[in-house]
Amino acid sequence: MSDQSAFDTDVWTLTRFIIETGRQAKGATGELTQLITAMLTAIKAISSAVRKAGLAHLQGMAGSVNVTGDDVKKLDVLSNDLVINMLRASYSTCCMVSEENKELIVTPQDKRGKYVVCFDPLDGSSNIDCLASIGTIFAIYKRVSEGEEPTEQDALQPGNRIVCAGYALYGSATLVALSTGAGLNFFMLDPALGEFILTERNVKIRQKGNIYSLNEGYAKYFHPSINEYLKHKKYPQVRVQEFYRKYPQVRVQEFYRKYPQVRVQEFYRKYPQVRVQEFYRSSTGESTGVLQKFYR
Repeated sequence: MSDQSAFDTDVWTLTRFIIETGRQAKGATGELTQLITAMLTAIKAISSAVRKAGLAHLQGMAGSVNVTGDDVKKLDVLSNDLVINMLRASYSTCCMVSEENKELIVTPQDKRGKYVVCFDPLDGSSNIDCLASIGTIFAIYKRVSEGEEPTEQDALQPGNRIVCAGYALYGSATLVALSTGAGLNFFMLDPALGEFILTERNVKIRQKGNIYSLNEGYAKYFHPSINEYLKHKKYPQVRVQEFYRKYPQVRVQEFYRKYPQVRVQEFYRKYPQVRVQEFYRSSTGESTGVLQKFYR
């Protein structure tokens, strides 16, 4: 009989991964590990809610509009509450920024830590009712203010000060892409274990592709040079590789599927994904100077 088991007895879970990474960091206190673990718990809860949305009557509108003008869905509200409550309970945050809240979310004094989290709890929520992929985006910074109370200065930091960035994608499976500054790694949720399992290390981006991704419904607002570029890619005058458009209206889905070219909000959408994108690029050895404009 073969002594090989169908199960891996040395599984690299995301929890194990961040513990190992934390032990290697100089001056680590374990607070960042606590915070990431809390975020992962929120992601698991959101994943469960997404799959039960129809049965639990979580589909449909909540009857309000968020700070970016989007109509808020019931699942938006639930996801936002899950993330806020999980992060508060981690004793690792001093304040948070969410797409669903107009004001800075200040953590109660008895639960404060040294980190700031900016997040979009449920990106692409317009796709909830049609069962398309949706996601969560987040970035973590260290507090910079020195007063007793955290301030907006803590949240309005440039993207190059991010200490950890990532996103979750809820689709046929639940995936987390995470980087703490040393490459980008993918983890897939194993429902049987209730753990995220490492599936790809040091993910690299392709140098060149033939797909562009953006919402052309806003083409009338684009700079003329952008429209001219798109026209050139769609209708090349010479026989070169043609480009194809794919846009599922979910930033994390498009980012995971292909190199992203979508517009995202600064602190809870753009900076986290640009930071992840930078780790994609740096793993190929390509200069990341083009991304510095996002960090000003």
